Amino acid sequence: MKNLFLGMLLLVVTLSIQAQDKKNKNAKYTIMVNGNCEQCQRRIQKAAFSVNGVKTANWNIETHKLDVTINEEKASVADVKKAVAKVGHDAGEIRATKESYDNLHSCCQYVREEPVK
Repeated sequence: MKNLFLGMLLLVVTLSIQAQDKKNKNAKYTIMVNGNCEQCQRRIQKAAFSVNGVKTANWNIETHKLDVTINEEKASVADVKKAVAKVGHDAGEIRATKESYDNLHSCCQYVREEPVK
C-alpha cells in the first residue's frame, strides 16, 4: 500500500512538471520597431508573417509598436525580431545591418539611435 501511494505521488509530480513545459500557442508580444510610413508598415508586417508560427502582426505607424501573436511551439519573439531586422528595421535590441538599412527607400530611412555600449 505504501509503495502504491509513493508510485501515485511520483506520477502526479511527473505529470505536473511536464504540463508546465507546454508552450503558449497564442502568446502576445509587443515589439518596438523603427519605421516611418505605410510602406514600412507593409514590409514589417510581411517580415513578421514570414516566420512560421506567427498568427497576427500589426505595426502602428504612430507608436512604432508591432503587436504579434505567435505559436511558441513553432517560433519565438527573437525569430520575429530577426526577420524584421533582416528587411532593414531595428526591432528592439536586434538592429538591422547597415546594408539592409541602406537598401530601404529614402522615405523609410528612419533616424537610427546609436547602440549603447
